[in-house]
Amino acid sequence: QVKLVESGGGLVQPGGSLSVSCVASGSILNIGDMRWYRQAPGKQRELVATITSRGTGNYVDSVKGRFTISRTNADNTVHLQMSSLQPEDTAVYYCNGDIVSATTWRRQTYWGQGTQVTVSS
Repeated sequence: QVKLVESGGGLVQPGGSLSVSCVASGSILNIGDMRWYRQAPGKQRELVATITSRGTGNYVDSVKGRFTISRTNADNTVHLQMSSLQPEDTAVYYCNGDIVSATTWRRQTYWGQGTQVTVSS
């Protein structure tokens, strides 16, 4: 069974930095694109950043220049380094990945349970 687990959320002051991470575990053959989404209270979930298996990152305009997505393929981990955080970045951040299970040999999209990021003074 494939599982994604996020960590690293918390409370940070405006202008501060925070990093969140996500580890994929279980019977994994291959991991393709991985993504970070976020969902603020009362709003729809939005795609924040994507990283391909080769390490190419793409970002939503609102976080370009402030957020950096990276991955470590050796330990099935994806990170999101966030800087110059603002109150509007407050949300639950979710990890998402396209993963081929060694059990099913099928590529599916898996989600983590989310980690809260709160930007407030």
